[in-house]
Amino acid sequence: MTEGPVLNRPAPDAINLLLSRRSASAKRMTAPGPGPEELRKILAAGARVPDHGKLAPWRFILFEGEGRVRMGDVLAGAAKETETFLSPEREAQERTRFLRAPVVVGVVSRVREGIAIPEWEQILSAGACCQTMLIAAHSLGYAGNWITEWCAYHPRVREALGLKSGERIAGFLYIGTPAEPLEERARPDLDSLITRF
Repeated sequence: MTEGPVLNRPAPDAINLLLSRRSASAKRMTAPGPGPEELRKILAAGARVPDHGKLAPWRFILFEGEGRVRMGDVLAGAAKETETFLSPEREAQERTRFLRAPVVVGVVSRVREGIAIPEWEQILSAGACCQTMLIAAHSLGYAGNWITEWCAYHPRVREALGLKSGERIAGFLYIGTPAEPLEERARPDLDSLITRF
């Protein structure tokens, strides 16, 4: 008697993990954040998303420790270029933006043009990468928030981060420990989103 195919079944709690994921306010995060091994697992999970053509149309920029302070210098400089008057409070806000969480991962979408793989699919893959890393962080007991904000689009910030032609920030993922219990928010009515063909 031959056995049927072995199915790769997810852990029974996987669906509960997905249904319990929610974003945490970056402003209300604290330490600890993921250590080196945990962060590597989060990044590895992100690198396993659907990727038509095996292009890896994303890359990661890690902001930890003093790197978050250096990013604050970049943001304060960019804000000074943009705003007519930058109050001390606004400057402090930018200098501490990346200090809100112990770890921030910048996910860079990098689109290759002029190939058979549609650009839209490459961009969607970068979005899937962001979401998968949030789920991975949640599975390890951390809170996460996927944010872009103004700095993702500012030319000086893009230059400081070494973004090339065809590259954009898909998101900054703030990862840490919630400083207070997370509250569930209202979700859309699922039935209103479904049609059958």
